[in-house]
Amino acid sequence: MTESRTAFLILHGWQNERPPEHWQHRTALALRERGCLVEYPQLPSPHAPHVDEWSASIRDALGRLHDSGRVDDVIVIAHSLSTLLWLGARPNSALAVSRVLLVAPPSVQVVEGFDEIAAFGSLPLAISPLDIGRITLVASDDDPFNPDGALAEFGVPLGIPTTILPGQGHFTIDSGYGEWPSLLDWCADPGASIRSGATPTARRGR
Repeated sequence: MTESRTAFLILHGWQNERPPEHWQHRTALALRERGCLVEYPQLPSPHAPHVDEWSASIRDALGRLHDSGRVDDVIVIAHSLSTLLWLGARPNSALAVSRVLLVAPPSVQVVEGFDEIAAFGSLPLAISPLDIGRITLVASDDDPFNPDGALAEFGVPLGIPTTILPGQGHFTIDSGYGEWPSLLDWCADPGASIRSGATPTARRGR
């Protein structure tokens, strides 16, 4: 991985201030320790986000990777609310996006029930022909933010290959997600299977 010209863009969800215990923070740290270039931006106003501000922040992060002159393509790892942003309002980039992992996309109906994030539920979710084969979805069968299931809402209608991991909640710290070894395996090898990363912990649903 240290010789790769592939960089990583990691995108967090609603109310996430990138705590060091979170699996995205630990994944970013582990990738950097392996010599990878990583953008893990704090998206603006995480507790009351705006679609245009988050999209602009992603565009800026991709621009920094492009301007580094060290990157040929990008792997995107998005969690929760940023999965809807990527599907509905991702910015254009001069860099190729070779792989996208969408983790625990929330139900549009659930998102529309919160005033702070309702606008994200109105985004025109779609994948382009170029996205086919590049996007993977990982979700749980007991996610409180997607009670009807991500496979039915996103995987089947959008044609996105979907892995359902039983009993993983919303893939947060409270779901037991700190380090996630199989995700790191997938970062290095697109053929690697993503398995549960939960460790024993009190589960509070978020």
